[in-house]
Amino acid sequence: LVLSLLLPTAKLEDLDARRQSIANEIAKLSADAVPMEKMESISGYLDDWENVSFEDKRQVVDALITVIRATNEKVEIEWKI
Repeated sequence: LVLSLLLPTAKLEDLDARRQSIANEIAKLSADAVPMEKMESISGYLDDWENVSFEDKRQVVDALITVIRATNEKVEIEWKI
């Protein structure tokens, strides 16, 4: 009975290929979310991060992070890149 519930290997391979394709598309869309000019501006801040003002650091974080979720057990960060 348990064996009859298992998916055939070909179906698993098809699903895995589809999952990989979707993951690649998500990665491409995420990379396109932050314009190149913005990335160049941000990278300039990173070279001298210790001397960057708090407001400029906040703007860099706003440009790179979509959302931060924090609980007692973990912190999750969703990146725009």
